[in-house]
Amino acid sequence: MEDDYIVVLTTVGTKQFAHDLARSVVAARLAACVQIQSVDSVYRWKGEVRSEPEWLLAIKTTQQRYAELEQHIKANHSYETPEIVRIPTAGGSREYIGWIAESVGSGEVD
Repeated sequence: MEDDYIVVLTTVGTKQFAHDLARSVVAARLAACVQIQSVDSVYRWKGEVRSEPEWLLAIKTTQQRYAELEQHIKANHSYETPEIVRIPTAGGSREYIGWIAESVGSGEVD
């Protein structure tokens, strides 16, 4: 079903690490696709407001692969508390959703 497909967001500190993490999740079939964007982040950390450049990864996957993906990010991330946000999809083209399912080994779209 379409609501089984999600986008997971995480941020990292360097472009190289973003590409390395993206390749590792796609190679492990934890995601069909990862888009990488440069962002400026303003955040509070340990009582201090900080501003840093970061790289945002938008990871396309399924609910069934989420737990493994979360563990993969935590095991491979350099941040003490990495951003890991799961966003459900409200739908999408049948062809695209089917491609995600095929890419992560989830089978066919209902």
